[in-house]
Amino acid sequence: MAKWEGKHDVAALAEELRRRLAASAKPPRAALTEKRMFGGVCFLLNGNMLCGAGKNGYMIRTDRAREAEAAALPGGRPVVMQGRAMAGFYWVDPEACDAKALGRWLALAQDYVGKLPAKAEKRRRPKA
Repeated sequence: MAKWEGKHDVAALAEELRRRLAASAKPPRAALTEKRMFGGVCFLLNGNMLCGAGKNGYMIRTDRAREAEAAALPGGRPVVMQGRAMAGFYWVDPEACDAKALGRWLALAQDYVGKLPAKAEKRRRPKA
């Protein structure tokens, strides 16, 4: 599945992530940005993808070294794009994941992505 082609309401899922991330003690609000990607909305922490909302559900980024921990959380399945599993990325079905479980998914993502070096902001070329 190359695009986010599921059945979920992207705007509602994005709003839930926005609310949860804003209420979280970490990360600092200024470090979070939002970007439209893959037909959904992604949330970046210091320029690195943290999580997203799409028609397939929540997309959560985790540490590959903690794959067993992520696989044990409810509602998740590996992200597959163009026939290949993307290591460290999971689709989380909102219908199979309660608020507490979503909190665990987000904590796992924040723990990993929060340790990554910040990406330099890309300079945009002026339009001709």
